[in-house]
Amino acid sequence: MLYQDTVEPEVLVHKPWFVTSIFAIVLAICLMFDLAGTSFGDIMRPVIGDPVQSGIAGRVAIAFVIAVMFCLNIVLIGFAPMKVQIGIVWIELLLLSLAFFKLFNLSLPFIWENLPYLITQGVVTTIYVSAVSLICASLIAIIAAIAKLSSNGFAYAIASFYTSFFRGLPLLMQIYLIYLGLPQLGIVLSAVPSGILALSLCYGAYMAEVFRAGIQSIDRGQWEASRSIGFGFGVTMRKIILPQAFPVVIPPTGNMFISILKDSSLVSVLGVWELTFLARTIGQPSFRYMEMLVTAAMIYWIMSACLEVAQSRLERRFARSTMR
Repeated sequence: MLYQDTVEPEVLVHKPWFVTSIFAIVLAICLMFDLAGTSFGDIMRPVIGDPVQSGIAGRVAIAFVIAVMFCLNIVLIGFAPMKVQIGIVWIELLLLSLAFFKLFNLSLPFIWENLPYLITQGVVTTIYVSAVSLICASLIAIIAAIAKLSSNGFAYAIASFYTSFFRGLPLLMQIYLIYLGLPQLGIVLSAVPSGILALSLCYGAYMAEVFRAGIQSIDRGQWEASRSIGFGFGVTMRKIILPQAFPVVIPPTGNMFISILKDSSLVSVLGVWELTFLARTIGQPSFRYMEMLVTAAMIYWIMSACLEVAQSRLERRFARSTMR
């Protein structure tokens, strides 16, 4: 909710029509799959007998029980305060995720044995590539955004061509073009600088549009007032326009930062020893791919969650500074 409502709202999950609709949807989804051969079938064995031979009756019974449990769950959660609801749902989803991963028969000793190396080598390299790319992409984006707002046709043409070109090509293709194409011009870059350059140019093009929109959201009177008291272009942008534009661009820019962190895995095609490359390499000799890939996925999620927390705190800080 954007603002605190002074009117006590009705709880949607306690309305009969809503619960009935959810029950019907869950029941239909469960009937689409044969759950008799899963763990649900084993749990329902005292009721339906042999799951394999239970047929349609078994599938209906399993689907009915799941639908009832799901509806009962959301109805009971609806009685709790909002923060408690969020905590309960998160815990339930985490438990379901753990139960899903348990089906893979993962080797925990193998994971614990290789986890330190994944962190000290893979995570450090991933963070380094992502952080440098973030800084470079932000600088490129600010310059490109200002150029697209300029009345200079030459600057606007270059900026618009840059954003169109790098937003129009897949990131993986850009990585290959930079790593394999620049040597044709006599510019030889190793794998890590090539990956950083590709990420910076690609996300700089996306972020340029974000910064442009943020700058344009500031009232033109701010610019005119600044110029009327003698401030130059640089001082006006640095002291007046950009500080007011930052609260506007932080949410989409934060999403870009998280995307860069995840897309840094694409530089693994160049042999960079980042998290994805090491996860695939370590799991290859013993065919323990799932162990390493699931571990890498959890590490990516944790790093993304940390960025989300930092983004939300930064948003709150700027929100307090702009409150009147």
